[in-house]
Amino acid sequence: MSQTQGLQLPEPYKDTSRKIIHIDMDAFFSSVEERDNPSLKGKPVIIAKHPRKTGGKGIVSTANYEARKFGVHSAMSAYKAYELCPDGIFIDGNYEAYREASLHIREIMQRYTTLVEPMSIDEAYLDVTKNKKDVPSATILARQIQRDIWKETQLTSSAGVSYNRFIAKIASDINKPAGITVIPPDQAVEFLRQLPIEKFHGIGPKTAEKMHRLRIFTGEDLYQMEQLDLISHFGRAGISYYKRVRGIDNKPLCMKRERKSVGKERTYFNGLTTNSEVVDELREIARNVVASLNRVQKHGKTVVLKVRYRSFETVTKRISVPHYVEDAEDILGQAVELWEEMGTIEKGVRLLGITITNLDPIEHQPIPLF
Repeated sequence: MSQTQGLQLPEPYKDTSRKIIHIDMDAFFSSVEERDNPSLKGKPVIIAKHPRKTGGKGIVSTANYEARKFGVHSAMSAYKAYELCPDGIFIDGNYEAYREASLHIREIMQRYTTLVEPMSIDEAYLDVTKNKKDVPSATILARQIQRDIWKETQLTSSAGVSYNRFIAKIASDINKPAGITVIPPDQAVEFLRQLPIEKFHGIGPKTAEKMHRLRIFTGEDLYQMEQLDLISHFGRAGISYYKRVRGIDNKPLCMKRERKSVGKERTYFNGLTTNSEVVDELREIARNVVASLNRVQKHGKTVVLKVRYRSFETVTKRISVPHYVEDAEDILGQAVELWEEMGTIEKGVRLLGITITNLDPIEHQPIPLF
């Protein structure tokens, strides 16, 4: 019997009054390349330095749908992408063109509503509950935005429409590319309960693995869990899981959003027990951090290492350098130095994280990758 059986927390408030659109550009970087070079159409395009030029280093920023058929995806090593798709066309990336297209798309969105929250260079949330067009249907507005983006940029986008950010984000992935998915309030919970748990935004591979061990494979399984039991297994995140599978996400859009940091972290339920394991994991995290920095077009001068031990003791340490970190190797070097100063492998490492702060926009070239 669960220790929490018999206890009950109050049900959280569910606001269904808003109309939220999530616009996600389809394979954005590679689509810009295909638009500007039509000879690429129908061919597998991978945005990364060719591993033969870098000695096997590098990471994929994105890949078009032709390349994805071979299993290539963003944040994959370029070497692995080459193994999967040796005939793929590797392109270093024209980040000025990507930024220009992104600004144009943002301007199109602003014609419909001032409530636009960009999440990265290729996606944004729009609150169209009240909008400049005085159109009551968010679905009609989403289709008009997709149409305008296509007419003016020759780029396709996918849209999710619902009453909150969380569901709109999931919905925009359902009918890619160039699709639209609408989840009204009276269908939201049924929609969420049918989803594989891996489709829930914010549940990564490690958390999904832990959920599987708890026999949580779908939204239905998650829905059946008591709130206090979820808190017991996942801490504060358990509250979020409980709310979201019930279609509850009342977080407003943030229009003055200025990115203060970019970071990635991983949880190891079995724990890391050797220094070599820690370094290998830091290397992978550093690659993912650089991919995210390029995605938001930022670079920074401060590296923060976060370590959580098996005892759940959590420590952080940072180092600031006079130059912008130039690549994943640089970030890794700083992170390893911090680990050597503060880390204690004997305690068993449960979580590692790297965050870059003290950010500035990248003016011209993207940060080089491994």
